[in-house]
Amino acid sequence: MTDVATETYVRRELVEQRAAPISTTGLIGWLRTRLFASPGYVLLTIVCALVLYFTIVPALRFAIIDAVWTGHDRTACLAETVGHPVGACWPFIWTKLYQFLYGFYPQEQLWRPNLVFVIAALLLAPLLIPRAPAKGLNAMLFFIAFPVVAFFLLHGGGISSFGMSWFADVLATIVGSISDAGARLVATGASRNIAGLSDLVWLLGQAIAGIGTFLGFIIKPFTWLRDALQASSQPVWFDFALTAVIVSGLMFVLNGGTRSGGRALVLTLASFVGIGLVIAVMGLAHGGLPIVDTRSWGGLLVTLVVSVTGIVTSMPIGMALALGRRSEIPLIKTFSIAFIEFWRGVPLITVLFFATYMLPLFLPANFTVDGMVRVLVGVALFSGAYNAEVIRGGLAAIPRGQAEAASALGLSYWKTTFLVVMPQALRHVIPGLVNSFIALFKDTTLVLIVAIFDLLGSLRASFADPVWSTPSTLFTGFTFAGIIYFVFCFAMSRYSLSVERRLNAHRRT
Repeated sequence: MTDVATETYVRRELVEQRAAPISTTGLIGWLRTRLFASPGYVLLTIVCALVLYFTIVPALRFAIIDAVWTGHDRTACLAETVGHPVGACWPFIWTKLYQFLYGFYPQEQLWRPNLVFVIAALLLAPLLIPRAPAKGLNAMLFFIAFPVVAFFLLHGGGISSFGMSWFADVLATIVGSISDAGARLVATGASRNIAGLSDLVWLLGQAIAGIGTFLGFIIKPFTWLRDALQASSQPVWFDFALTAVIVSGLMFVLNGGTRSGGRALVLTLASFVGIGLVIAVMGLAHGGLPIVDTRSWGGLLVTLVVSVTGIVTSMPIGMALALGRRSEIPLIKTFSIAFIEFWRGVPLITVLFFATYMLPLFLPANFTVDGMVRVLVGVALFSGAYNAEVIRGGLAAIPRGQAEAASALGLSYWKTTFLVVMPQALRHVIPGLVNSFIALFKDTTLVLIVAIFDLLGSLRASFADPVWSTPSTLFTGFTFAGIIYFVFCFAMSRYSLSVERRLNAHRRT
């Protein structure tokens, strides 16, 4: 039998890679896989293309191609004058731009809201840049110092007292309310109008009045100190110095005294130095800037004030309510649940009406609250209740082992919550929180029902001007407002996505 020799061949070089098929790469591949992969994809592509054609093309024609860009009155935006169908009447927007941005804010004082916008942008930009230094200091300036400075810039006015006098005023108001309630109960019981309960009401009134009298004696030193400060030659500065000394001393003692309280003392003194500089530069001790009543505010200024204040203040309210609802203390848990369900169970219009017209009825007779402040309080509480449920969902997603591990390391409840649990919970619910912020930004248009003219309110008021009464004026105004709202909401959405990708990098596959 003859052996057949076999030869083996081993390639010593790699085979050159062949180019991918044209049908799977580049534009053609993208079209095949994303738009024409199946008959259903083809049908959906055709339908979407038709929808885009019949919406985007007319919108572009109205806003750009057929639009009128120059003019001084309504005649410039009439088809009879132009000679062809007229789109957007942009001269109307340029003429009314001041009203859309500032409402009826005095023109000679426009530098004040402009300065507020500039300061806000300068402080907000480093917070949005991940690698910007001094995040803690920047956050304190933006969330604590800036609102105070912005208030005095926009509203004007000054201060006639400071911390110690304010503290004495609060105590005197509380004690006065207690004494007044007792006196009213005594009068009601003495009138014998309540059958069988008059004596009990009278005794209860006497007891409450006695408590008020007793508390009045306790707060006598504070009221005497307030009166002495107000009688001095420089009441604001003497009150400021006394408040700085007392607060700095308390911070020094509460943070460990000579052992570890030095840093807290330095930070407190530095904060008071900054406050003093603001008071001196803005002249708050001598009347400050001219007062501009909030009824003169309007336009985009009001939209930003209401939305930003609501967004910033609703976060701590939502965090506190979410933690309270998960608390094991029955009183705190019951209060948190009742608060959340009440504010989530009523529409924002009802909240605004209540804050504007009903809230003053629950305040002392000599205590008034500005209309804008009432709206801000209502919006903050309403949004805080919604954020509470969003944050509670994030807290529920954190495994119990995280808190147990922190406790095993010796961390207290508050350190465990704010250093371990809460950061992870907020990271999980970024989309939900931003969704609430976007909804709040758009819901600010409801303040129009309580006679506060935001951007949309100023826009609607401008339609009554007969100088610009044309068939396209209404659509031009709403196009302008829609663009502004879209820009702000889209910017918040895109930035939240970038934050989510950066913070949840470990979850990406």
